[in-house]
Amino acid sequence: MLCKKTVCLSLVFLGLWGTACLAAPSTKINFNTVVKKAQELSKEPFNASDDSLPEPLKKIGYDEWRDLRFNPARSLWAAEPFSVQFFHPGFIYQEPVVINSVDKNTTTRVPFSPDLFDYTQSTNKGLLLENAAGFAGFRVHYPINSPAYADEIVSFLGASYFRALGKNLAYGISARGLAIDTAESTGEEFPSFREFWIIHPAANAKEISFYALLESESLSGAYSFVVRPGEETLVKVKSVLFFRKKVRKLGLAPLTSMFSYGENAGPKSGDGFRPEVHDSDGLLIKNVSGEWTWHSLVNPENLLINNFGGGQPLGFGLIQRDTNFDHYQDLEARYDKRPSVWVTPNSDWNPGHLELLQIPTENEYNDNIGAYWVIKKSFEPGDSFEYAYTLAWHAGNRNRSALASVESTRVVPKPENVMFIIDFLPDNSQAALFTKDISSDIQIFNDYTVTFSQVIKNTVTNGWRLVIHVNLDQQGLMDKILPNHKPAVELRAFLKEGNVAISETWSYTYLP
Repeated sequence: MLCKKTVCLSLVFLGLWGTACLAAPSTKINFNTVVKKAQELSKEPFNASDDSLPEPLKKIGYDEWRDLRFNPARSLWAAEPFSVQFFHPGFIYQEPVVINSVDKNTTTRVPFSPDLFDYTQSTNKGLLLENAAGFAGFRVHYPINSPAYADEIVSFLGASYFRALGKNLAYGISARGLAIDTAESTGEEFPSFREFWIIHPAANAKEISFYALLESESLSGAYSFVVRPGEETLVKVKSVLFFRKKVRKLGLAPLTSMFSYGENAGPKSGDGFRPEVHDSDGLLIKNVSGEWTWHSLVNPENLLINNFGGGQPLGFGLIQRDTNFDHYQDLEARYDKRPSVWVTPNSDWNPGHLELLQIPTENEYNDNIGAYWVIKKSFEPGDSFEYAYTLAWHAGNRNRSALASVESTRVVPKPENVMFIIDFLPDNSQAALFTKDISSDIQIFNDYTVTFSQVIKNTVTNGWRLVIHVNLDQQGLMDKILPNHKPAVELRAFLKEGNVAISETWSYTYLP
């Protein structure tokens, strides 16, 4: 005999998730189940998300939304190492997300209830009732900094955005499930995770797994996530996409970050006491050739897109390499503790290029940096595509190669020329190189010329400083076509002993 709904809900409120009266046992869900669901959805017209959220919740600001706090005592698996909490709909998070828990052979939808939240500072209690369309998202907790406290280690909130943390880090950069038509004149399409299945970890588990269903006007997709928290938190991602419409530009493993200003530009007038403000300060790429490229980020006056060829990289990431608090002086934002994210492809992503998107921003509240792999081919209705990768969330001062790394980039502009000052820090294995003669290899593009360069031993850091002077009075083809518009100064440079590279390749785009 079935229990009444009110009795079932009361069990949920007591934290007895996955017990009797919740849902009838079903076949244990696996990734193939979600793949088949995504494939079937792709054959149907796209249905926009439920728009039943009450207007007061749509109109509230960020601070009031944050006051809709989940009660930790109501967490899914509250007494276990891995526990799950949920986000209340409202503010910009208006699309309902269905969340299921999976325990052995039982799949149970986690029902929304106002009793799961603390409305002490809010007047919005009761606007959403039991069995509302869904939550705004969820977050997973696990003790990585102290055995006595379950830290938030990963969260999924808004469209297909998610972010994670390694040990002793604070949230900053985000990842997305997919990028469609980013920086295209037709406008970007934002897919959303519509449903999750969170698998109950074993008592001694070191990782947590879940599946997700992604939907957009152009496609549907099945996702598998495996999160292993620690000093470096790993998120293994596997996806199968099914296309219902033509997609011309598909971006894989998209990362989204913020760069307002750094030592290469300095603060804007009136910003105050902080020397630098950014979540990431560079794009790092490991090419199949073995070359490591560091491209310093900028906050451009106009949209700036850089494309990096050379085949599918062995890895890439947006890195917060500068972890010195003195360079930020922000006790609240703690930019020195923001994580870096490294992407490692685990499958063939098809031919294409790595794209870096940099958008002008006047503040630090909106992400203006994007990096993702763009597949060369377009996809037609009925096509499918499968791929996999791993995201590593870690402190940015980790050196991934045995080469000297770019520590800082400084730019000194003048009316007719510009000076670049690049400091390289050696790897621990390179101490003997400091006594040797080191030279540079510099490439410059768009008809500009290098008028002076010098490698200087930095006796303070035991590294090297490369100084480059570039003449901005270029007389190339573009200057003849557009005399009042100077093209970007594109530079690449690395240090070498003889003919052997001893450093990363420094890459920079300067807009005169």
